Amino acid sequence: MATQQAPASPPYDRVRVLFPDHHGLARGKYLPLRSARRGTRNCITLFALDFDRTMVPAPGAMLLEGNPDVAVEFDMDKVRLGWEERTGVVVADLAFGGAPLPISPRTVLERAIADWNALGYRPMVGLELEAFVLEPDGRGGWREWTTPGAYVYGTGRAVDPVGLLDDIMRAADAADLPIDSINSEFDTPQFELTLEYGDALEAVDNVFMFKLLAREIALHHGLLLTFMGKPFGDRGGSGLHVNMSLRNKRGTNAFADPKGEHGLSTVARQSIAGLIAHHEGMSAICAPTVNAYKRLRPGQLSGYWATWGKDHRSCTVRVPGERGEATRLEHRMPDGAANPYLATAAVLQAARLGVVSKATPPGPETLDGFEQASTDRHTPENLSLALDALEADTEFCEALGREAVDHFVFIKRNEWEKFAAAVTDWELTHYLPFL
Repeated sequence: MATQQAPASPPYDRVRVLFPDHHGLARGKYLPLRSARRGTRNCITLFALDFDRTMVPAPGAMLLEGNPDVAVEFDMDKVRLGWEERTGVVVADLAFGGAPLPISPRTVLERAIADWNALGYRPMVGLELEAFVLEPDGRGGWREWTTPGAYVYGTGRAVDPVGLLDDIMRAADAADLPIDSINSEFDTPQFELTLEYGDALEAVDNVFMFKLLAREIALHHGLLLTFMGKPFGDRGGSGLHVNMSLRNKRGTNAFADPKGEHGLSTVARQSIAGLIAHHEGMSAICAPTVNAYKRLRPGQLSGYWATWGKDHRSCTVRVPGERGEATRLEHRMPDGAANPYLATAAVLQAARLGVVSKATPPGPETLDGFEQASTDRHTPENLSLALDALEADTEFCEALGREAVDHFVFIKRNEWEKFAAAVTDWELTHYLPFL
């Protein structure tokens, strides 16, 4: 008689349960393995928090309704080995009153995926991250990391003197976070970090965890890896490029059509049209900080213009040259600091609205996009105007989810008001000696 083997023990003793908040920060708890299967709860009013820890009565955050709990729900089968010793990690959903929490960014993305599923498509996503590495400046702040031999598309010690990227890649591999590539960017010390393409929710979960992993590995080296969109005024910014395609019911790429115009299917062209139509309304979600609009300027290869082009990096919607199963749209507006769940949901929903309305895109960009563009439409000049544009695009707001948009706008209006009231170092340096 064969003997039954006892189930293997997992290679971890605790579970790090994570979920994205409205800023894209990784909130959560460590749970001992013996209690992890019971799940956990958190205070819903964390959705009232700003970066400076002040709290505002944002809709849905229940600051003035007793600060109740929200259920943090996850599947133990989804727990993976993390990047900390003997620690598993999992991304959770949030529920309140037995239903998905509508202001949760993961809920917003799941809604976008479900809306595409209802049309018979499975959205696929690949995200490209850009980030700068900073070192302590000796005065309690940060300065650029010293990499004097760095250059774009560089590898090795010239761009990475301490092996930071080596450690990030090893940790990501151990945590089954599939890196596609890492290289230095045009500006120093900036890097591009790309994860593999996949089903939309899984791909964004991977990026969410990878950002946390990469920042924690950098901190272990005494460095700061920042995804802030424009940390240096004299250099380019950092984006979060959202690449998307669709799988049809046959399991093939629904964007590919060798007989279609530009080698694109009707649904691909309609998706482009939706992204162009909702360009201004998307901007607050894709560029959600005051700083983000210093990156969104003409000639910055950053998704400023409401244009699309064939392998044209000055356009917001770039259609890379690959066709067939590799056909995809690359949306270049999102800021490096954008919440990846909300930014991806924005791209998916805007594209879907173009399909639903059977919209027709303008012609592809033929001008340089630096000094000349074929349109005068572009992202708003600042966060406040971007919030106006978001609220004015009611079709897009309803697609994202009205409760989530109302919460987002309330939080970001408060953020803008703080900025508008702040006295900056520039003002003191520029005016104080003379006035």
